[in-house]
Amino acid sequence: MSSLTIYHNPNCGTSRNTLALLREKGLEPTVVEYLKEGWTKDQLKDLLAKMDASAHDVLRVRGTNAEALGLTDPGASDDMLIAAMIIEPILVNRPIVVSDKGAALCRPAELVLGLI
Repeated sequence: MSSLTIYHNPNCGTSRNTLALLREKGLEPTVVEYLKEGWTKDQLKDLLAKMDASAHDVLRVRGTNAEALGLTDPGASDDMLIAAMIIEPILVNRPIVVSDKGAALCRPAELVLGLI
């Protein structure tokens, strides 16, 4: 596999389990700690396109202020959500894994197996 990236939060059990599962399979992905590195608009749009998903599909609500910001409203646009995710990276659910086979939000961790 030539390309494997995990957008990772080391404080998240599912993210740690996904990374461990990849390593158990003998794979060493590029690890991007997105809470430290942040997101760009182009990066998020590219990931969503690869996942065939909307920003609502990767919005993290639990443990965030997404509801208070009105981001859980079905009428909130992807552009609105992406702008908020750039300002507050924690609003993106994790882990997201990208491989040559595609990209996915790997919740549960076993979903990563379809990407390797």
